[in-house]
Amino acid sequence: MFTEVRIADKLKEVEQAYLKQRKGMQVQLVLKRLLDVAIASIAILILLPVFLAIALLVRLSSPGPILFRQERLGKLGTTFTIYKFRTMVDGAVNIGAGLNTFKGDPRITPVGKFLREYHLDELPQLFNVLKGDMSLVGPRPLLPLELPKYSDRQKRRLLVSPGITAWEAVNGGLDNTREQRIELDLWYVDRWNFWIDLLILARTIPVVLRKEGVYAKAPSSQTSD
Repeated sequence: MFTEVRIADKLKEVEQAYLKQRKGMQVQLVLKRLLDVAIASIAILILLPVFLAIALLVRLSSPGPILFRQERLGKLGTTFTIYKFRTMVDGAVNIGAGLNTFKGDPRITPVGKFLREYHLDELPQLFNVLKGDMSLVGPRPLLPLELPKYSDRQKRRLLVSPGITAWEAVNGGLDNTREQRIELDLWYVDRWNFWIDLLILARTIPVVLRKEGVYAKAPSSQTSD
């Protein structure tokens, strides 16, 4: 906890300098939040039958909870609980590759494979968006144990809220190396504006339909479920 507070305080200092350098950012952040709440609220209402159908399929296809919950890092390194539909056997983190997942991972259920390919497992994160834990667009949220592997420069990706979709996700996703994904995240943080978010949202649809960048080519530091 003490380490988390120290990291958050340090990032707050970096954030102040970041906001001073980027004039008009506060207004755009308000627009970003309004867009998040509007789209997440409408999407949840429209997709409620889909939520119920997926929940039933997950429940019937494999013993265990419907939702997968995991602690992740949000803006400025604060922790929150992320929600996803469970796509792996219950207790998968204690089996085989642990937190690592990869194409052909035997722990992924048949229903889970379909959900992952079309990112349907991430729909519950719309509730994370409504709560303010996440945004529709932003770097994918880190596991707390990954943070020590990041340099001070790389920790800049925590200056913005994590997202359901990301600049790196529409530019290759897990087809890229870890380092390439981090650089794409930093590009987003340094150049972010409201219009880039709209571009990423538009590009996300064809990326999802083409099932691009869903899995790493081999087991290597990917988050579980």
